[in-house]
Amino acid sequence: MPDGSLGIGFSTLPGARRGRGAVSNPPNRFERARSNAFDDGWNTLAEALADLPPLATSLTRDASKSAIAWNDSPDIGFDRAVNPYRGCEHGCIYCYARPTHAWIGLSPGLDFESRLLFKPDVAAQLEQELRKPGYVPRPLALGSNTDPYQPVERTLGLTRQVLEVLERFNHPVTIVTKSAGVLRDLDILTRLAARNLVQVCLSVTTLDNRLARIMEPRAATPLRRLAAMHELSRAGVPVGVLTAPMIPGVNDAELEKILEASHAHGARAAGYVLLRLPLEIRQMFEDWLNAHMPDRAARVLALVRETRAGKTYDSRWGVRQTGSGPYADLLAQRFRVAVKRLGLDKARENGSLDCTAFTVPGAEPRQLELL
Repeated sequence: MPDGSLGIGFSTLPGARRGRGAVSNPPNRFERARSNAFDDGWNTLAEALADLPPLATSLTRDASKSAIAWNDSPDIGFDRAVNPYRGCEHGCIYCYARPTHAWIGLSPGLDFESRLLFKPDVAAQLEQELRKPGYVPRPLALGSNTDPYQPVERTLGLTRQVLEVLERFNHPVTIVTKSAGVLRDLDILTRLAARNLVQVCLSVTTLDNRLARIMEPRAATPLRRLAAMHELSRAGVPVGVLTAPMIPGVNDAELEKILEASHAHGARAAGYVLLRLPLEIRQMFEDWLNAHMPDRAARVLALVRETRAGKTYDSRWGVRQTGSGPYADLLAQRFRVAVKRLGLDKARENGSLDCTAFTVPGAEPRQLELL
């Protein structure tokens, strides 16, 4: 486990905001205009940046006309997902979804974790799409892009509304979250689990609270996530752990301990993903490393390149999730050995969720229409 020597304190980082993960707000890659902070000659820039007020979260209605996002990626275990929110207040510095904020004219940096979009009609839209003739059910993912139980869910309740629709339709669903807030919906999840319609996965990246605080500042503490696993498992809800991302030289030494702790708290399935640094995340992650871990930043980046054929990222199908080379191969072997030893490789896979119970509420038999 990390020794807690993570560099200078969060509140003193130039450009950092208390309670936020990113230490920068890079420009939208689609915009031609660029702005940069500069000192006007009075040597006040560093002082001004060190005394920035807390960054409030803002909410904007998302005008999307559909609820289900489809994909045909060959290395992803689902083909459809629902994301009630764009952006994520958890502020995980490594989040692969950050670059998507550029699609709506915002920065993948601090904007991603403070300027959120929410879909007020997501449940109604989902119901319309499930009622379409010819719809074929398969497990639907909640939490594929941003966390469905991020803090704003406590007041908006959009994820619960989605689950209520899925329950009425007997539709299978998988959930990935870093939040113990998933326990709020234990009543629905228990009923779905009784019909083999749900699996929940808690993402745990570290057991070190100090590291978690700077890496994913507004997510539940590691112990809270483990406690949520225990409660879900005790209620009969199939639960797993996702050790993602594994960051070479930062948290990868904890892999086995995370798996062991998760198994002890009821997890019966496991997965992992190697750190991914597409587009703007590369520079943001490097800035974060230099700010929080200046003594080992160069070594961490060297290890990242070692797992990506000399680059900081390799986007090829089948490689982007696990990397390549000796270091990545060793991580994969460690994972395989640990899950086999713990029995985490014997759980049901997503494909075993029941897709045959799907029904459209209120649908009338149509056989007589043929007469």
